[in-house]
Amino acid sequence: MLPKFLQLIPEYRDYVWGGDRLRPGMVPTAEAWVVYEKDRIDSSPAGQDLGELTVEYGAALLGQRVHKRSGERFPLLIKLIDSAQWLSVQVHPTDEQAIQIEGPGQLGKTEAHHILEAAPGAQLIAGLRPGTSRAEMENAIRKGDIQELVQYLDVQAGDTIYMPAGTIHAIGPGLLIYEVQEASDLTYRVYDWGRPPTGGRILHIDKSLAVANPDLHPQPVPLPRLTDGERISLCQSPYFTLEMLNAQTRDIHLNTAGETFHALTVIEGSAQLNAGNETIQLEKFETALIPAATRRYQIHPDRPFRLLKASVEEV
Repeated sequence: MLPKFLQLIPEYRDYVWGGDRLRPGMVPTAEAWVVYEKDRIDSSPAGQDLGELTVEYGAALLGQRVHKRSGERFPLLIKLIDSAQWLSVQVHPTDEQAIQIEGPGQLGKTEAHHILEAAPGAQLIAGLRPGTSRAEMENAIRKGDIQELVQYLDVQAGDTIYMPAGTIHAIGPGLLIYEVQEASDLTYRVYDWGRPPTGGRILHIDKSLAVANPDLHPQPVPLPRLTDGERISLCQSPYFTLEMLNAQTRDIHLNTAGETFHALTVIEGSAQLNAGNETIQLEKFETALIPAATRRYQIHPDRPFRLLKASVEEV
């Protein structure tokens, strides 16, 4: 029987640019993959992972609408990213480009970043400076100086930046980021700040040239002031919807309506999830997946909380 709540055990990635906030004492820890098809389910005695449950339960887990589009593949990947150094300047393909370049069954990678913590002066790269031509972009990629043409954005905690596939981008140092994306890890490195091309950190010049779009210039959207019990949309796309939920004393009532799963990650405080006779507790940076079959459930603030909810909605 499918539980009403699935608490996920994250997988970690230890890349050279990682920091010390995700696993203190284990440096560098760059990423926690908090919703990922290979994440194990905390309450599963058989040690099942999310992908196996998706195959077993199909629409009951994903939702009727999502299952029709995604089949038995879990459609999202959600990460927490801790950057102590610049990540490579990179770009991702669209779904169509992914199939053309990498083959059948591949997905593109549209994503969104929500800034959890930002050091003073923290920046990221999002697109090229407006007015940059395709010829200028292509020449800079080939010469290895694309960093001279990119758009550097000052960001702060609470900002959300939507990154369509084709956007040249990079995360800068001093940032802790929640990232929701299509379930793809197709990344084409354009420039890597002079790091040696060892350990698999090669550049993908030809593939980058094939997918980069010079006309994309994302901008950060700041978080408005939230009242007790309020939920707001931070980002909507055909691939995912990202919302912020905020509560000090009031319960928040949600309903999957059988159409989509909900992925909840607490970013401040502590939340208790209740549905029927099932209850789980989520502390800061813990994540639960609510299957579509759960339908109505309630979130209670054990301590004042903020959490991010990712789902796949009609847009």
